[in-house]
Amino acid sequence: MPTTSDGLDPGSLSYIVGRLGYPFLSVEVAVVAPLTIVVNPAAGGGRAIRHLPAVRTVLDAAGARYLICQSSSLGHARAIAAEAAVRGDLVVAIGGDGMAGAVASAVAEAKPGGDGVFGVIAAGRGNDLARTYGIPLGPADAARLLLVGESRPMDLVALAGADGTQVTVAGSVYLGIASAAGQIANDTRPIRGPLVYPVAALRALASWKPVTFHVDATGSTSTAGTVTAPQEFAGYGVVVANLPYFGAGMKVAPEADPGDGALDIVLMRRAPKLTFLRVLTKIRKGAHVELDQIDTGRATAVTVTFDRPLRVGADGELFHVLPPLRISVLPEALCVIAPRVVTNLCTCSPARGLTLMLRIGRGRYRSLAVASEDIIIAVTRSA
Repeated sequence: MPTTSDGLDPGSLSYIVGRLGYPFLSVEVAVVAPLTIVVNPAAGGGRAIRHLPAVRTVLDAAGARYLICQSSSLGHARAIAAEAAVRGDLVVAIGGDGMAGAVASAVAEAKPGGDGVFGVIAAGRGNDLARTYGIPLGPADAARLLLVGESRPMDLVALAGADGTQVTVAGSVYLGIASAAGQIANDTRPIRGPLVYPVAALRALASWKPVTFHVDATGSTSTAGTVTAPQEFAGYGVVVANLPYFGAGMKVAPEADPGDGALDIVLMRRAPKLTFLRVLTKIRKGAHVELDQIDTGRATAVTVTFDRPLRVGADGELFHVLPPLRISVLPEALCVIAPRVVTNLCTCSPARGLTLMLRIGRGRYRSLAVASEDIIIAVTRSA
């Protein structure tokens, strides 16, 4: 095969990018293990199943080795994921945040020490994990990312109740008005898609009666903000977040970073319902944390109790868990396949097919471009 004077194949991506006038860039293409794809056929009203043809087309074109398994429940999905992880496969969840959390927890348990790797093809109503990492929401682009993305460490959350219940969570643990809204959203059929969550929140607010919460971060290896001392308050709820988003893009914990080894805690204190309505109008952009009735903090572990029965929400699923709840971070429990992060990169408009993630703050990334229909090129600045 002919090469240039510097040893590059004239047809290679490195040569092409250099000819475009960006010799400071290097091109990296990832090589991945066999894939086990776990599908929730009910996710998004059947959206997960409808995504499969696009996913197959991309993987077949790339010559990838993969196995598709349909799950009958989250428990079944965990079993499939655990078996695949032990084999050394890259385990991929096609579904919503509940499926993603179930697969992530199974992979982390099967491959302790943070050695497990999983990927996500979003097909639910919320898709907050994909949103956090900048994973494309289109099935074809998400499938391409599995082939060339980077493996990024990710924390998980351990939830334990007084009744012996134990749940591992990828996103957030929430109780109060958020879990009440989650129940309404799960029971709502006429409204589909992300719109169901704000509508459910309004319905939950209309019938809400305050609960007294006690939040104690004693025993946490580090604390910040409100939770440096135990808190008892009457109000609307508590959110313990690993991701900044929940409820289909509501930025409940704007500073949360799923790779920082800590949990962000949001306390929603008592206020007149009309006043609290401002929280709902501002939460999508994260501006609610500036309101007087919202307090925030950070800790590695927290204990939460409440004075009347509440269902506990986690990754879009609801659980009956008796208090006190012990919620703690599991740092770097596994890795997730995400777009490669590029910092201080000039705009490369002539180069097509780039998926670039620009770091814009702690744990937050912005996508600069969308993958082409041919390949995702991962571009990084050379040292």
